[in-house]
Amino acid sequence: MIIGAIKTLLVKGGITGLYFGRSLHSVPEGSLVFFPYEAAVLSCGITAIVSFKKRHQQNGNLPLGELERKVEKISQQTWERIEQKGLAPREYYLGGEKLLREIKELSDSLKSQDAFYKVFCSKDYQGRLKAVCRKLESLIEGEQDIRYRERRRLTAEDYKLIGRRLADLRDIRWSLNYDILRNIDKIDALGRLDKYDNLPWWTFKSLKEINLVFNNIDRLEVRGRDSAGISILFVLDEADFARFKEKLQAESLLEEFKARQNGNVLVNRSLRASRRDGRVSLVFTYKVAAEVGSLGDNVQFLRNQVTNDTIFQHLIRIPHLSQTTLAHTRWASVGEISEPNSHPVDNLGVVAGSSDNEGQGLSGDSSSNPGFIFACLNGDIDNYQELKRKYERETGRSIAPEISTDTKIIPLQIEKYLKKNQPIEESFRLAVNDFKGSHAIAVQTDLAPGKVFLAQKGSGQAMFIGLGQDSYVPASEIYGFVEDSSRYIKIDGERTVEGASGRTQGQIFLLDQDSAGSLEGITAMYYDGTPVNLSEKDIKETKITTRDIDRQNYPHYFLKEISESPRSVEQTMEDRIAIVEKNGKRCPQILLDASVIPARLELALRQNRIRKIFFIGQGTAGVAAAGCAELLKYYLRGTNTHVAAPKASEYSGFMLDDSLEDTLVVAITQSGTTTDTNRAVDMARKRGAYTLAIVNRRDSDITFKVDGVFYTSTGRDIEMSVASTKAYYCQIVAGSILSLKLAQLMGSLNDELVVAEIEHLWRLPSCMKKVLKKQKEIM
Repeated sequence: MIIGAIKTLLVKGGITGLYFGRSLHSVPEGSLVFFPYEAAVLSCGITAIVSFKKRHQQNGNLPLGELERKVEKISQQTWERIEQKGLAPREYYLGGEKLLREIKELSDSLKSQDAFYKVFCSKDYQGRLKAVCRKLESLIEGEQDIRYRERRRLTAEDYKLIGRRLADLRDIRWSLNYDILRNIDKIDALGRLDKYDNLPWWTFKSLKEINLVFNNIDRLEVRGRDSAGISILFVLDEADFARFKEKLQAESLLEEFKARQNGNVLVNRSLRASRRDGRVSLVFTYKVAAEVGSLGDNVQFLRNQVTNDTIFQHLIRIPHLSQTTLAHTRWASVGEISEPNSHPVDNLGVVAGSSDNEGQGLSGDSSSNPGFIFACLNGDIDNYQELKRKYERETGRSIAPEISTDTKIIPLQIEKYLKKNQPIEESFRLAVNDFKGSHAIAVQTDLAPGKVFLAQKGSGQAMFIGLGQDSYVPASEIYGFVEDSSRYIKIDGERTVEGASGRTQGQIFLLDQDSAGSLEGITAMYYDGTPVNLSEKDIKETKITTRDIDRQNYPHYFLKEISESPRSVEQTMEDRIAIVEKNGKRCPQILLDASVIPARLELALRQNRIRKIFFIGQGTAGVAAAGCAELLKYYLRGTNTHVAAPKASEYSGFMLDDSLEDTLVVAITQSGTTTDTNRAVDMARKRGAYTLAIVNRRDSDITFKVDGVFYTSTGRDIEMSVASTKAYYCQIVAGSILSLKLAQLMGSLNDELVVAEIEHLWRLPSCMKKVLKKQKEIM
């Protein structure tokens, strides 16, 4: 009787089904799900490059002389000199913000293909750049020393000003040294330039692009490193291809060239070749799979494969019409760790039944070959097994047994629509609509040379498009493109809009080399084909640089993060806490400006209008939130303020009142992209809550959602370890400093207690260093 009554009630409420512990993707619309779950997402990294097709310009002056003059000018405006002259620090220290910005722009301009080519080919230019780097290094060291010596005399504002200007100089020096000078050596090694004379422009351009992709994928190893792969697609005209074959014939390499085209499954050193419309497409693929290894092993292996591939080395010395490169680093969630499962994967590798695209090389009939399609995936295809069974049923073919990754279905679905006479663009759109779950996809194909196809849907993955001076650089993380550009567009696959046939989600971007760059070469649409109208306001700029992803020489992420923890804790405290002498009394200072605690929130705290404070987070950030809440409870003892630390998912699900105008929510997250945490912040803010974030990553999603941001460390010290280490320690320290400030504003602490707490915090890094000195004993 009770069950019948419940069923009747559910039907009246429009509920079509009742489920426990099911994914929302697996139940019918209108269902009520208790304890829903989302599958765990193991992240990977995607990057690619599409160079703009414009005539190479070798004319124009290299701005090296101007760079040298401006660097000399800032070296004359040190802290000691402007103090002696009585000049205003903000306007004159190190030349002021305008001059530093001009130097950065000059530095960035040297990354363009034309400018870089001139530096690459000139030992004199390289020597002058090294001299600039030495001058900057000397200047930075001298000013840092002054900042440390004078720290008790400097005002808080001046201390921060020196720190900001030195950070800008470090970015400039890093860019010149690492993004330009060190890349010269990498490109030189990648192209075996010690064995080949007279470097043509097109060879340099190819090597520079491939080197950039390798650098990007190396940084993206922070998202996973059990395997990696790269596919490089060249298109040549018949005359240049004939020259290439003649060279192979002369070097007795023609048989190897043919043999490498015969493999059905895409593995390391596989080669695909096709002839269409009087043009020849060649795709070189290199892969590696290693469950256990050290940082950089995979990319170094791939670099060595390219360097030692004599056929490839001959090809890049032949002019070509276009080149695109697609790469991926993987953290396996579906499929074993192996070369066949490493991305990219292609649309071959099927067995039995019809063989209409098997073994088709340059000698095959291209009319029966729908094309070669190479795909990379972040996330999961939730309905992979269903699509796989349907494919096998409809074609009479099966995926080769050594391939078990769900990524394999992507090129096969695209091929399915191609065989129904759909153009490649529409085939890609129809295919991605077949996929359930959160995903980010990148595809290149010989059917659309010079183009890269991108698709992103859901909240679990991301895709950005770096807008460089010479190329588009798509990547699944910001640090996957910042070597080339700070300007970017973010694909918004989470957004749902009203499309031509109802609500639609997911976005598709097509990048075309046949453009001058920026928005001109980008075609964007939703999954249902509704256009996405891009404008200049969609272009964003990040402050993240390649210096943010400095792995140094540590063999493993975990050791790196643990070893760097004391310094990260120091940087979290730097500029934010101080003890000064006033009238013979030691007075504490908690230096959190309006970017952390906005004036509106400060007033509400002083007037005791904040009655509830919640620290929220997920995972280790949730544990840090619990610790921060206990600290604040201690600081606010004797008051009526309610302090708690629920999980973000529990707070948004069960603890939101209709009005939260008396509530402060402090979200703790390392990445700034945790879905549950960000959603809780959105919901709380909508109800009137004040919101703050303790976060490590600049320009992360949560920084655009909250009223104020407390960056741990420098806001650019991105944690690279799966097990949270330095981020956790810094979150606790940041929460302690924030709690002291909140308690101060609410009038519940005396100066003596705050001074004692600051001294405890200052002792933390030295205690951590003592533990690290026992590394050999511990290990």
